[in-house]
Amino acid sequence: MTKAARFIRNVRNRAFSLVELMIVVAIIGVLSTIAIQGVRRYLANAKSAEAKMQIGRIAKSAVISFDQDRFATTGVMTAGATVAIARQFCATAASVPAALTSVKGVKYQSSPSDWAGDTNTGWRCLRFTLDSPQAFQYAYAATVTAGAGDFTASAFGDLNGDGTTSSFVMSGAASGSVPRYSPSITETSPDE
Repeated sequence: MTKAARFIRNVRNRAFSLVELMIVVAIIGVLSTIAIQGVRRYLANAKSAEAKMQIGRIAKSAVISFDQDRFATTGVMTAGATVAIARQFCATAASVPAALTSVKGVKYQSSPSDWAGDTNTGWRCLRFTLDSPQAFQYAYAATVTAGAGDFTASAFGDLNGDGTTSSFVMSGAASGSVPRYSPSITETSPDE
């Protein structure tokens, strides 16, 4: 056998058949599909992490504000006088941004005036603001009763602008002057 014939025989023995190549291409296709789905899920979870973190902050702020010393009367106390401590949640705050369409597939940059209000109500009472762009609308609602009451902190968004709204809700309540909040966040369509 000549050298050229041996070379051709070795090349034929080392080459892949068409079936082997098609199997490799099919495996690569399946792996890339799985990888793309994993990356999409990872990105959706990363975006929804903003809402979860901020809802947790709002809930903690509500509980902290409940425990602050507020007094039932205002003005100067006279020597020897007593005043009852009014333990209550902060009053309901306006949603920021006001319309859910402001975060439909885009981010919203709030202004300080969005979070403003009376010191004893809403966002200022909670000491909650955002100064970076937000992908969610934040809301806080409370039933204000001395020594009791409840609250709900919510985040709503439409990250990809398809009309499906994601919602994240955390609630809390107080009874016997002891405030508590839920250990988990209720999620609806978190990966929309």
